[in-house]
Amino acid sequence: MKLHVRAVKMGVLMSVLMFVGCASMGDGTVAEKRQAILDMQANALSRLYVEKPDTQSQVRDAAGYAVFTNANINVIFFAAGTGYGVVNNNNTGTKTYMNMAEGGVGLGLGAKDYRIVMVFHTQQAMRHFIENGWTVGGNADAAAKAGNKGASAQGEGYIGNVTVYTMTESGLALQATVKGTKFWVDKELN
Repeated sequence: MKLHVRAVKMGVLMSVLMFVGCASMGDGTVAEKRQAILDMQANALSRLYVEKPDTQSQVRDAAGYAVFTNANINVIFFAAGTGYGVVNNNNTGTKTYMNMAEGGVGLGLGAKDYRIVMVFHTQQAMRHFIENGWTVGGNADAAAKAGNKGASAQGEGYIGNVTVYTMTESGLALQATVKGTKFWVDKELN
């Protein structure tokens, strides 16, 4: 029995590490990595504007916004993920490149690749996010998507002076977890 539990734990750890590696920026110059993030951001915003046209004016008129890509895996009782993105200050034009990691517990199985768009309604909310970048919350979703085929439950949420939109790119997941997500400034890209 102990051997079985140990094998399951090792399998979970290896799966998480393998999946987390898929979300890394990989090799390339600082300029190439920044451009990859900006390309991801442009694609995510284009999709959001098609799916929710009113968001285009929200993003334009906000103090700032952020776009992140995240790869997440959930195996039985544990969830983990990692990603990266950029915060855009609409008043100054400043871009702050950031990383993210998440971990949680709950019931679920699957893996998914998704985008997060955050709209900061105040400079204070954006500054707090850049400086502290920690969120804790619950998550329940179902996704079965590959490219343009399949379906997923997408969400919109409000946290203080921030509106958060999530969009699943691909994956197969059914999960209900309590998780924490840490965002931090990427020292290499800033």
